[in-house]
Amino acid sequence: MTTPPAHAQAFLAPAKLNLDLRIIGRRADGYHELETIFCLIGLYDTVYLAPRPDGMIKLHTPIAGVPPEQDLSYRAAYVLQQHSQTHQGVDIWLEKNIPMGGGLGGGSSDAATVLIALNRLWQCQLDRTSLMQLGITLGADVPFFIFGRNAFAQGIGEQLSPINIPKQWYVVVKPNVHVSTAVIFSHKDLTRDSKPTIMPTFQNIQPFRNDMQAVVLEAYPEVLQAYQTLQSYGSPLMTGSGACLFISCKQFQEAQTIYNQVSQKYQTYLVEGLSQHPLFDN
Repeated sequence: MTTPPAHAQAFLAPAKLNLDLRIIGRRADGYHELETIFCLIGLYDTVYLAPRPDGMIKLHTPIAGVPPEQDLSYRAAYVLQQHSQTHQGVDIWLEKNIPMGGGLGGGSSDAATVLIALNRLWQCQLDRTSLMQLGITLGADVPFFIFGRNAFAQGIGEQLSPINIPKQWYVVVKPNVHVSTAVIFSHKDLTRDSKPTIMPTFQNIQPFRNDMQAVVLEAYPEVLQAYQTLQSYGSPLMTGSGACLFISCKQFQEAQTIYNQVSQKYQTYLVEGLSQHPLFDN
């Protein structure tokens, strides 16, 4: 990574898990109506920002094959700049730790952190709701990270209400494959008619499931193999549209034991659940 200069400020961007994900229906515009439990976890990208006076937005750590202007972090800075009509610009550096394309929301979280932090650094003075409205133009998961607390989400994921999740640790496994979200959402066998939840609480919604999981396990042998490995230790679930899988543990020691075994075979993370975003009060 291009090293950010000393004057750049560092801001954390946490990953998320979908502890439960159900597809309630399909809208006329092609988007799917979802219900999901979003949980923030202690796996972070770091976003470095340095405001500049000339109005330029420069991403110094572009992803290979992705033009900077298409990167969510760049686009987040751009939409805030346009909306607030500020004359300031920014230099952006991303230190990526959240695996890409795994259903952990890394790109969306980076974008949310850019919006939250630049709103402060540029003194735009937008409230949380306004930032969330900008966020939804970038991606369905972005508003959740700006919301900043664990949430029950409806709609395409933008209608959020807080939900209490007991303290848990998670063993997250990243199979060595990229799952195409578009392919999964358009799959003929995808469940699209789950019943909506009447009273969404952590207890009421259990047993948790992911309506995309069966289709992904069928289409991607690498994910199925990792799933079968994790079944020896508990009840694995897929997050988002995959490819990442996770097991929830009430005790750290239990998670540590599973991690020690599984990490010998797979790219594995041992993380704690968070109760709020590190930038929640900012």
